[in-house]
Amino acid sequence: MRKLPGLRTLLLGLVVALGLGGIDDRALAQRYLRGVEWPEPPVVTPGENHSAPSDALVLFDGKNFDAWDGAKDWKVDEDGAFTAKGAIQTKKGFGDCQLHLEFATPKVVKGSGQGRGNNGIGLMGARYEIQVLDSYQNKTYPEGSCGSVYNQKPPMVNASRKPGEWQSFDIIFTAPRFDKDGKVTTPAYVTVLHNGVMVQNHTEIIGNTFFDRPAAYSKHPDKLPLVLMYHGNPVRFRNIWIREFKDLVSKPGKKGIEGK
Repeated sequence: MRKLPGLRTLLLGLVVALGLGGIDDRALAQRYLRGVEWPEPPVVTPGENHSAPSDALVLFDGKNFDAWDGAKDWKVDEDGAFTAKGAIQTKKGFGDCQLHLEFATPKVVKGSGQGRGNNGIGLMGARYEIQVLDSYQNKTYPEGSCGSVYNQKPPMVNASRKPGEWQSFDIIFTAPRFDKDGKVTTPAYVTVLHNGVMVQNHTEIIGNTFFDRPAAYSKHPDKLPLVLMYHGNPVRFRNIWIREFKDLVSKPGKKGIEGK
């Protein structure tokens, strides 16, 4: 009777058949990428409990307003937060970025609709606004509710917490690109997580988020300040940090192991 091969023999045969013997992971990857070579990703140490990762710029950590213009004589409260008294903007400009911040609308509810906890996260000099609003059991027009791309795209869901409770935004923004004549070559895109819930998924921004006229792009610098937009309501903010990012760029590498 012919003996069946053992498990070790079968596994060895499989390795040989797949061409895996003596091949490291990088060579195997290049076999399918056909010679594309990637740089080593830089190491970033993640933060904990929404704290900033190692490559982030901390814009507000409960200590001072050194990163901001317009906050003269503002005070930090006992919770390491501040209450907006007007619009402020960062001293530095930003383009493609990941932004984290926490906010709380007033605990004592006054007004309704757009009159409750209204503020905004103004990307690129307030050209592109992500709406901050008390949307907890508060009816308003969908494209003006919390987490909307203001006046363009409502959030997919309403993830708002009760008035006075701390909430978070995590915003991943890709700035628009323009040619030398001011024509848009690539529009802006934004992904927004509200309290850890995705409410915008790579949403195309169709232009400046005006409230009184149709959206439209106009050419602007590659980097512009972040703005906390004040709309008359005492919204509180804390724990604000930002990461500028750029994609890894590949280059032609050695040919794959099959010579393709």
